[in-house]
Amino acid sequence: MKKILLSVFAVLPALAGFSCPVCEKQQPEILRGITHGAGPNSSWDYVIVWSAVVIVLFTLYFSVKWLIRPGERSQTHIKRFILNIE
Repeated sequence: MKKILLSVFAVLPALAGFSCPVCEKQQPEILRGITHGAGPNSSWDYVIVWSAVVIVLFTLYFSVKWLIRPGERSQTHIKRFILNIE
């Protein structure tokens, strides 16, 4: 029973991602079969989405980079002051 429920919960979200035939007719060719609803209203929609993708990738790159190697080497940096308080 657990395997059946787990299978249903694993497959159900994947099925929700497919578009219905009515929505498929409204989508541009590149998005057909992927999304529901009306397609983009103008070319500006693509510009907005791709700008957001670039911003997210930019922030993700620098977040990971500075998380792995912060680069503060100075002994007078504020983190040294906080870490050395006794």
